[in-house]
Amino acid sequence: MKIAVIGMGSMGPGMAARLARGGHEVTGYDLDSAALARAEKLQPMIATALDGLGIAAEGAPVRFLSNLEEAVAGADLVIENVPENVEIKATVYARLAALVSPDTVIATDTSGIPITKLQAHVAEPARFVGMHWSNPPHIVPMIEVIGGEQTAPETVAFIRDLITSLGLLPVVLKKDVPGFVENRVLYALLRECVDLVDAGVIDPVDLDTCVNWGIGFKLSAIGPMRLLDMAGLDIYESVSSFLNAELSTRADVAPMVAQKNAEGNLGMKTGQGLFTYSEEELASLPVERGRKLVALRRILEGRE
Repeated sequence: MKIAVIGMGSMGPGMAARLARGGHEVTGYDLDSAALARAEKLQPMIATALDGLGIAAEGAPVRFLSNLEEAVAGADLVIENVPENVEIKATVYARLAALVSPDTVIATDTSGIPITKLQAHVAEPARFVGMHWSNPPHIVPMIEVIGGEQTAPETVAFIRDLITSLGLLPVVLKKDVPGFVENRVLYALLRECVDLVDAGVIDPVDLDTCVNWGIGFKLSAIGPMRLLDMAGLDIYESVSSFLNAELSTRADVAPMVAQKNAEGNLGMKTGQGLFTYSEEELASLPVERGRKLVALRRILEGRE
C-alpha cells in the first residue's frame, strides 16, 4: 500500500517510520524544509526504538518530499497531520481533492477536533476518518479510529484492519466526540494535576512522582474499568460521593499555564516550561523516555 503522511511535526516522523516498517511505501511531506530535515534526522533514533520492539524492517525507508503532488501521487491512504486548526486542515483537504483519487482514504490525526466538523471540508466525506495516534507514535501501540457522521463503515474497517496488520491495537469509537477518548481522559487528569500545583498543594516534581509511581504505575497494567472492579464499586461510590464535589471543574485554562505561555516558556520546545531544561537534557530526555517506554511495552506484552 502507498501511504502519504502530510505534516512532519512532532508526530509525523514516527508515524511514517512505523508504517514503513510494516512494509508500506511511505512518503512524508511538509512545506517547511526545516521540518523535513528534522524528520530525517530523527529516523535513526526512531529506528533504534523499533529495533528494540523487535519490529523488523519489511519495506523501504520513508521518502521525505517537499512537493505535495509527488508525495500523494498514487496514494491509497493520506494521513493529514498538520496543526490543530480547522482552516489550515481545510486548505490541505482542498489541495488533496485535486491530487488524489476519489477512492483514496483520507485520515486525520487530529487530537480532538470532531471528525464530522472536518468532514464538511472534504470532497469525499465517506472516505474520511479519524486515525488518532498517541505520542510517541512509533512506540505507543494504541490508535483510536473515529468515524464522522458521513464516514462509510468500510472506511472505518479499512483503517482498523491496517492498524491490526501492523500488530497494533485499534480502538474504534462508537461516537464522534471532541477529544475522542484518550485525550478526554488525559485532559481530565491534567486539569486536576495543574490545579493542585497551581493551588500550592504540591510541587510539579512531586506531582509527577505521585502519579508515576501511584496511579500511573497501576494503570499501565490495570485499566480504569478493571481498577473499579478491583477496588470495589461500593468503595468508588462512597469516595466519589464526597470527592467528586472537590475536584477541579474549571472550564478555562489554569492561570499558571496561561502565564507560562504568555512569557514564551512553552516547555521542552523552548527549554523552559514548568521545568528548566539544559541542552544536554533536551538531547537525552527523548532517547531515555523512548528506551523506558520500549522496555515497559515489552514487559506488558510478556516479552521480558
